[in-house]
Amino acid sequence: MVNEYSQLIKSIGKALEEGRRQVVRTVNNILVTTYWEIGKRIVEFEKQTGKKSAYGEKLFERIAKDLRMMYGKGFSRSNIIYMRLIYLEYPKSQTLSDQLTWSHYIELLGIDYSLERRFYEKQCMLENWSDTRRDASSKGRSENASI
Repeated sequence: MVNEYSQLIKSIGKALEEGRRQVVRTVNNILVTTYWEIGKRIVEFEKQTGKKSAYGEKLFERIAKDLRMMYGKGFSRSNIIYMRLIYLEYPKSQTLSDQLTWSHYIELLGIDYSLERRFYEKQCMLENWSDTRRDASSKGRSENASI
């Protein structure tokens, strides 16, 4: 009886852990997709208004400030720039991987060369890297590719 009960607890624990992993993956996918959508809207605004370059810096500051006031943390100027950049680098949302988190994408977007970025993107997925900076740099990633 004790052994069966112990097996029950282990089985329940495994189900809970898997459920939690699925929740985290789902939330991360929604976050990345939402940030991609925000980036798309910023780029479309820039195209419509013709305001980029020097104005862009002020635009990013203003967006960050307004979104922080309305929605709280997570909207720094640099995060807004990454949201814009993820859209520019992955113009089709279908090319975003559901295996990568926002943290992965921030690190990947810091890589200037698309071929190198794609390499590390695939490595992250193949080897289940939890943090691209630590894992990629330990595997020989060039220093100029880091953020």
